[in-house]
Amino acid sequence: MKYILRPFYWIYQYLIAWPILVLLTAFTALFTICTVRWRNAEWVHKEQQFWSRSFFWLMFLPVSVDGEEHIQPGQSYVFVSNHQSMFDVWLVYGWLPVIFKWLMKAELRKVPFIGSGCKAAGHIFVERRNAKAALASLKEVEKQLTNGVCTVIFPEGTRSLNGEVGKFKRGAFQIAWDLGLPVIPLSLDGCYEVLPKGKPFVHRHPVHMHIGEPIDLKQFADSNEAIEAVRNAVIAGRRENR
Repeated sequence: MKYILRPFYWIYQYLIAWPILVLLTAFTALFTICTVRWRNAEWVHKEQQFWSRSFFWLMFLPVSVDGEEHIQPGQSYVFVSNHQSMFDVWLVYGWLPVIFKWLMKAELRKVPFIGSGCKAAGHIFVERRNAKAALASLKEVEKQLTNGVCTVIFPEGTRSLNGEVGKFKRGAFQIAWDLGLPVIPLSLDGCYEVLPKGKPFVHRHPVHMHIGEPIDLKQFADSNEAIEAVRNAVIAGRRENR
C-alpha cells in the first residue's frame, strides 16, 4: 500500500473495520451457541468460516490457497501449522475445507465472546502449565476425531517474533501417535507482514495457505525424526521455498 494512503487505512481500521468485527464476533458467538444446541456441526463450521473470512474482507487482504486435493473426504487428520500472527487463526478457520477442532491455550477461554463461542463449538482448551490437565485435554479432543473431523495445532506454542518457523513441541504430535492419524503440514505466508506480534496496526499484504501432502508418522524410526520431518515440510511449503 502506498505510504500516503496508510494513515487513511489505519483510521478506517479503528473507526469502521474493527468495530464491525467486534459486533460480528459477538453475534457469531451467540449464534454458535444456538446452532450447537441443534447439534448441526455443518452450520457451526459455516458460520465461523464466514466470521473468519470477514477479517480479511474488511481489511482488504488478498487470500490464496492451494493443496486442497491432498485432503481425502471422510478421513480425519491432524493439521500442523506454523504460527506468525493472530490472522493465522482466521486464515485457517476461513479457508481450510474441513470441520475441525482447535487445540487452544487456556487463556483464550477468558476472552469475551471468543471463549464462550469456542467452548460451545467443541474446541479444546489446554492448560500448558499443567501437564496432567494438558494430557486430559488431548484425550478429550481425541474422542472427537472420527468420521472426517480433524484438529489443527500450532506446535510452536506461540506466535513467531520474526516470521520464521520455530521449534516444534513434542506434545502437539501426541494425538497423531495415539490415534494413528496422518499429519498434514500447513504452510502460512504473509500473516506476519499483516500483523506482527505486538504491533497495533494491520498492514495490507497478500496471505497464502499451502496444504501439504499427508505424512504417516509411523514411517519414522523415532519421534524426534518424525517431528523434524513435519517441521521441514511446513518450511518447504512456504512460498519462498517453492
